[in-house]
Amino acid sequence: MNCRHCKNELHHVFIDLGNSPPSNAYLSAEQLNESEHYYPLKIFVCEACFLVQVDEYKKATEIFDSQYAYFSSTSKSWLDHSRRYTEKMMSEFGINQQSLVIEIASNDGYLLQYFKQAGVPVLGIEPTASTAKVAREKGITTKEVFFGEQTALDLVKAGEQAELILGNNVLAHVPDINDFVKGLKIALKPNGIVTMEFPHVLMLIDNNQFDTIYHEHFSYLSFSTVKTIFEKAGLEMFHVEEIPTHGGSLRIFAKHAGYEGLELRSTVQQLLKKEHEAGITKLETYNGFDEKVAKVKLDFLSFLIQAKKDRKTVAAYGAAAKGNTLLNFCGVKNDYIEFVVDLAASKQGKFLPGSHIPVVDEAHLKNRKPDYIIIFPWNIKEEIYKQLAYIHEWGGSFVTAIPALEIK
Repeated sequence: MNCRHCKNELHHVFIDLGNSPPSNAYLSAEQLNESEHYYPLKIFVCEACFLVQVDEYKKATEIFDSQYAYFSSTSKSWLDHSRRYTEKMMSEFGINQQSLVIEIASNDGYLLQYFKQAGVPVLGIEPTASTAKVAREKGITTKEVFFGEQTALDLVKAGEQAELILGNNVLAHVPDINDFVKGLKIALKPNGIVTMEFPHVLMLIDNNQFDTIYHEHFSYLSFSTVKTIFEKAGLEMFHVEEIPTHGGSLRIFAKHAGYEGLELRSTVQQLLKKEHEAGITKLETYNGFDEKVAKVKLDFLSFLIQAKKDRKTVAAYGAAAKGNTLLNFCGVKNDYIEFVVDLAASKQGKFLPGSHIPVVDEAHLKNRKPDYIIIFPWNIKEEIYKQLAYIHEWGGSFVTAIPALEIK
């Protein structure tokens, strides 16, 4: 395997999580009788550019298909985050009714709806038919394509260059990251801004966030590496923010190299210094992660086994991809976790890949009254604590496994 950015041959293994099915490949009842496809979940770090990555064992076109079941609007905290971003870009950078905003991986219109409400012209780029359909129902023009250099050229030909191009949690999802960033350069107006948000690999290492590793996440990104990738395409970082989403993310701000209308901010050098001091460009920083992961697995399995011995009922909340990584790495099946609750109707009535745990609605939780509820999307656990506070009425407790086992 060669690095998807610099093409250097990869040798250094960061973590090997064994084989698992794609984390968003939810199953119907009929599919439970069919064989599942498992793929290696072995993560490498490039010794040249330090891009952390998994091979494209399953093609992006197969992962992000018409049955894609993740809808961004199901999380209130994520909607609040998106609304605040919209307000910031309009007030701080002058995005207005004369601007064009393009969002790549626009999903169900969760963010563009706020620009649209403010009268700002918007265009969504979203390859999954299921989410694109919902976005169009909100009145958001959406092109159902994958983004890259050719798509960008088509946008320019149609007169659709943008003052603002944004992408939340998409940069890590593209198998050809060089082609993707070249597309950003092409589709951006000379005075335009690119913002991208993605989980920070430094937080993954520091907080045992191995469950954020799954097949649709092709890359695990540091600011230092992303800066290099953007510079190669002719885009320059002028600002960066550390934000709390997804357990610790970065929001980068880029412009055309040489454009002087946006001045370089001190945040760029500050974060480069922070990453340098953390050793993000040293191979030894990526050693020993497997030992930390093994402890999480042991503690999680010990909890489940003890709950089983004590005849306690264990359920889960949030049919999230990260939960599927945890379950399949630990080898947990539906004999230890009875069901998982999810608000997304697209997931209800289906089964988690690998573990075959049924996905149900919240009414099932209230009827069954389990002793423990494992929160898989720990990044929004505070939101879930408030939403499900009523479980304490019957003596129920919340459980999280990352970064360490906690029962609350």
